[in-house]
Amino acid sequence: MSSINVRETAAALPEAWSSRSLGKVGAACVKVLRMDGSPVREEAHAADEVLLVLDGRLELVVEGKAVAVESGEMYRVPAGARHAVGPGSRGTLVIVEQPGA
Repeated sequence: MSSINVRETAAALPEAWSSRSLGKVGAACVKVLRMDGSPVREEAHAADEVLLVLDGRLELVVEGKAVAVESGEMYRVPAGARHAVGPGSRGTLVIVEQPGA
C-alpha cells in the first residue's frame, strides 16, 4: 500500500461532510472528511468513535455538553453517547469507527 496525503484527499472531496474511506484496521474503518462550518445533526453509535482533527477545529456537543477539539487533538466518543457537530467546525477530520455500529 502506498502513502495517502490525508489533507489533499479531504480537499478533493466534492462536498463538505462527505467522507471517504482511507482503509480498514481490523474491523474499524478509517475515514477522512472536510468540515465547512456547517452543523451536523445529532447521532449515536453502538461502538466508540474516534475523531482526530488534523487541522482546524471541531465544535462538538456530546450529551448536551460543548467540547472543542483543536488541531492535532483527538476525541473518543463513547458508545451510545448522543453527539452532534456544532456550527463553526472547519478543517480536516479523520474518523475511526466500526461500520454498522
